[in-house]
Amino acid sequence: MKRVLILAGLLISGFAFSQGSPDYGSGLKVNINEDGSSYFRIISWAQFWAQHNSDRPLDSNGNEQADLSFSLRRARVLMYAQINKDFLILTHFGLNSLNADTMSPTGTGDASQLFFHDVWAQYSLGEKHAVGGGLHYWNGISRLNNQSTLNIMTLDNQRQSWATLGLSDQFARHLGVYLKGSFGKLQYRVAVNEAETNNLQATTVPLNGGAATYTGRRLLGSKAAGKAYSGYFDYAFFDAESNFLPYKVGSYVGTKKVLNVGAGFFMHPKGSVIADATGNLSGEDVSIFAVDAFYDAPIGNNGGALTAYALYQNTDYGKDFRLGTTYETGSMLHAHLGYVLPVATKTKFQPYVSYDSRKIDAINDTASQLGIGTNLYFSGHNSKITLEYQTLKYAQNDAINTITLQAMIYL
Repeated sequence: MKRVLILAGLLISGFAFSQGSPDYGSGLKVNINEDGSSYFRIISWAQFWAQHNSDRPLDSNGNEQADLSFSLRRARVLMYAQINKDFLILTHFGLNSLNADTMSPTGTGDASQLFFHDVWAQYSLGEKHAVGGGLHYWNGISRLNNQSTLNIMTLDNQRQSWATLGLSDQFARHLGVYLKGSFGKLQYRVAVNEAETNNLQATTVPLNGGAATYTGRRLLGSKAAGKAYSGYFDYAFFDAESNFLPYKVGSYVGTKKVLNVGAGFFMHPKGSVIADATGNLSGEDVSIFAVDAFYDAPIGNNGGALTAYALYQNTDYGKDFRLGTTYETGSMLHAHLGYVLPVATKTKFQPYVSYDSRKIDAINDTASQLGIGTNLYFSGHNSKITLEYQTLKYAQNDAINTITLQAMIYL
């Protein structure tokens, strides 16, 4: 009984060291039997942003906005537990992008509330396969659509790769069932999910003869447009990556040698709707396909490391679909490259560059985004500072330039 509820903070060092920390073990892990096979673990993290943008539009009262702003980009708590090897439960909650405009006087406003990101239960089907259900993150499409926010190499995720966020899912999580596992060096994840009704176009109706809207479930019904299907498959040429949890690592900071190639999909039959010249509605299938490659490996013997990623994504939300500057029917190429400087110290520097180019069918034009930044790792991803300059050029609009400083800690 002496070991019951003992905090085993530094036990499974390989799990955390795979994310580049020289002195962080398994975190807040509580064993509930003698050998540690039954346990629960708690992870907490916070990301704070100071952001300079001289191109911010006027506020709702027509006033100029300040160039410098502060925000709490993410504040999260994740907990998971295994009573035995046959089943697992995971719960993940928190908030995102809390700033001066979304705060409320007593913390009761919608944008300042905690909400569930993930809640799922999982059952083992032997040693290498499992089935689960709930509000989950076992996504399809690409590595970036399964990205962990704990260890992104760039400042933040490439936004268009979270291609279903708020359209068919709740903040990149679907409600449904999934199957995941591996066959040798090939890992897989597939899912059948409910498509949400009240999405970002909850009050939108397609114009007669106009572009598609992502309103299939609401306008055509759950029988016609209620389900979405996804999958992602990747093959490891060198070190195998863990698929115990769905969150893909962005950079191992030289602690692994990884070369993975992957392919994925997302299908939502009749997910979008168009109206003909007389207003008759019909569904259009939403389909997204991607191929990608990820390389991460140490270079030399003095702590140097290279991280490289490339993605091609083809996205079809329906005829001429476009929502803001984020979602469009079209295609995208994205790549990023980072290099950990070879210094024999605990503190690591990782300059990086990212670039993507998008083709937008609705306007027969393109968008591009360039990011240049650096990570300063004090203890791997567990304690780091990121500085990034980003410029976005959308069609013929003026470029938007942003400088962001992020401080992050996770335990």
